[in-house]
Amino acid sequence: MKNSRKKKIYLDVCTLCRPFDDQNVMRIRLETDAYYLIVQAIQDEAYEMIVSPVHFEEVNAIKELQEKVEIRSFLQAYGVRVVCDLSKVRARAEYLYSIKFGLADAAHVAFAESTSDFFISCDNRLLKKCRRHHVGVAAMNPVECSIREGLR
Repeated sequence: MKNSRKKKIYLDVCTLCRPFDDQNVMRIRLETDAYYLIVQAIQDEAYEMIVSPVHFEEVNAIKELQEKVEIRSFLQAYGVRVVCDLSKVRARAEYLYSIKFGLADAAHVAFAESTSDFFISCDNRLLKKCRRHHVGVAAMNPVECSIREGLR
């Protein structure tokens, strides 16, 4: 019998915003293409996209209305809210913040550690911090995830 457990992916907001960035920049274009491969896999139900309250707080702060509406709609349509120990997530986020992770980044990473198999970000500095501090979730950019998972 095949293992029916879907891998859980946590996309940070900079990744969700990638299609709205300047597509004339090669790195951005590659990350956007990889992001769409991940989105297709989520829509095909090969993965579950985990969402947290932090997603909605950050998305609500986006100034560009179309971008905000499209991302919020995507999160609502495909996002899965999971139950986790919020006191542990909060404590972990506070620790990450104390070692110089940004506030939203610390919350995203702590939530991803508690709920997900992959934390996907387009923020190189954040990914370097995740690797340097050996966070408890595989942290990578969309291109790395797409290659690792064989998405086409």
